[in-house]
Amino acid sequence: MRTFDRKLVLEDGAEYYGYGFGSRIDRVCEVVFNTSPVGYQEIVSDPSYTDQFVVMTYPLIGNYGITEDDYECVNPSLGGMIVADYNDAPSNFRSVKTLAELLDDCNAPGLTGIDTRKLTRSIRDHGSRRAFLTDADTPLDDALARISATPVPHDSVSRVTCKKRRYSRTSDPIFNVVAIDCGMKLNIVRSLKRYSCNVVIVPYDTSAEEIEFMRPDGVFISNGPGDPEDVPEVAHTVRKLRGKFPIFGICLGHQIISLAYGAKTYKLKFGHRGGNHPVKNLASGKIEITSQNHSYAVDATSVEGTGLKVTHMNLLDNTVEGVEARGDMVFSVQYHPESAPGPQDSLYLFEKFAQYMKEARNDA
Repeated sequence: MRTFDRKLVLEDGAEYYGYGFGSRIDRVCEVVFNTSPVGYQEIVSDPSYTDQFVVMTYPLIGNYGITEDDYECVNPSLGGMIVADYNDAPSNFRSVKTLAELLDDCNAPGLTGIDTRKLTRSIRDHGSRRAFLTDADTPLDDALARISATPVPHDSVSRVTCKKRRYSRTSDPIFNVVAIDCGMKLNIVRSLKRYSCNVVIVPYDTSAEEIEFMRPDGVFISNGPGDPEDVPEVAHTVRKLRGKFPIFGICLGHQIISLAYGAKTYKLKFGHRGGNHPVKNLASGKIEITSQNHSYAVDATSVEGTGLKVTHMNLLDNTVEGVEARGDMVFSVQYHPESAPGPQDSLYLFEKFAQYMKEARNDA
């Protein structure tokens, strides 16, 4: 048996020994788990995982390699990946590199060979915690001191947003959408383009005045990492734009829209991450199977009186999954209707956004 060369140390002192792959960097991050059986490349390249170690509950990871077409961002910023059984010999005609090579390219450490079931139960029972991924011979006291000395980051969105305006055009466009990039997945842009939208992607701190000057048909607020209260400037922008343009938000965008209307958010015990969350559409009564990735949620008791109406609820824990201000043509969902790979039950939301933009254009 090989000697363990790396380990994960939780802030409560628990140690998980295994083998390193990817970058050999030592790093402190929040440790969370994801229940998706596929899609590790999309997870690694999803900006919402910035500053997080992701524990994959599906045991075999790496077996189909990394492809050119399945990235969700250009520069992945994942904290690291923890798996039970890493496969470094992928079998896939589309594969261009291994997961280890991708992690090394984006300076993210990997850990394999640990009991991910035990670690996942620990997160589920005691909540997400910070952890230190380091060499196996690092003394426990030194590891705990490193965790204590590392500040909790509050600048995640500013690190993953685009640095300047960029454009993504489609053939035969009908609508022009300004997308505020808080860490947006590329499949969101692809989904908007499928509904005949030219998309202008702007940094998270773009002012409402700049957006108005672009005269869009609609405004989109993206997903992204961290606490929604860390980006009050985006909520301020929503407050100034609501009622002027249709606005659609996903994930962090949902939380920001809720804050803009006066609702509250809070941190979940261990978050929602994976492609199997049942959500009830309160208008239709239908159950949608959804893909999710978030640590924060909207406080249901705080929505009343804000002008928002709750439209979707999570059937596992009754958290708010969607809100709407119909008069303002503003709506948002906590989950990812564009999930790739993942369920496609909720793609109708992009069609709804297009319909709102059509209505607003006719009203004008």
